[in-house]
Amino acid sequence: MKGLWKNEEVVELFKRVENAKLQGASLRDAFASHAKKYGRQPNSVRNYYYQEIDRLANDWQRKGELKIDLKKHTKNKSICFSKEEEENLVAKIDKLRAQGKSVRGACFALSDGDPTKMLRFQNKYRNAHKQKNAQGGGADIITFSSKKQGLSEGDITSLFMGLVRLVKRNITSEIEQKQQRDKENLNEKLRKATLMLGEKDNQILTLKEKFDKLRQDYQALNQKLLKLKCEKASLLSKKLSASKIKAVINV
Repeated sequence: MKGLWKNEEVVELFKRVENAKLQGASLRDAFASHAKKYGRQPNSVRNYYYQEIDRLANDWQRKGELKIDLKKHTKNKSICFSKEEEENLVAKIDKLRAQGKSVRGACFALSDGDPTKMLRFQNKYRNAHKQKNAQGGGADIITFSSKKQGLSEGDITSLFMGLVRLVKRNITSEIEQKQQRDKENLNEKLRKATLMLGEKDNQILTLKEKFDKLRQDYQALNQKLLKLKCEKASLLSKKLSASKIKAVINV
């Protein structure tokens, strides 16, 4: 069903995104599911969704007609570090390194076990030092020797627990996505069954109408046959009466 987007499809897409957010599922899967149903490309669906958010923000009449709550459809904006936040982050990581932690271990500790946030902190720290070296500030960097090689037992435990949470979140997301797909498949089967029952009801109604017409025709034929019998009996009666009269006259 490629081509122009109908209002019904737009509303369905936004509702699908809302459900995905409520269930903590990936928007990428929501776009892919919608694309598969309507024969579109997932990237095309994604681009249309974000463009439509901007259009609806400037078209309150259409937004009201579609009954879409834009508060549930805000665009994700990348969060940047301010200069002060960057300096504080670098200082905290340097302090943890002075205590014997690696850059990775320090970033993981500051991220509270969140692997995504840890990677973000780590990249920001390294980029900050690269920029400082490029600007000739390398002499101001204090390099601390690590007191121990590799990660500490606490670092390994924290990293492991973070990975467990990440795997658990991914498994939960996959289960919810499967449940959503199963629900959609069940709804589709129910819709087809309902249509089939409707068609059967129409067929039964048509047969009933034909049966009623045949019964009426049968009753009409019976009435006609009865009338013919009556007419035949009347004629026979008149004929017999005429014969008797003639016989009396002859006598």
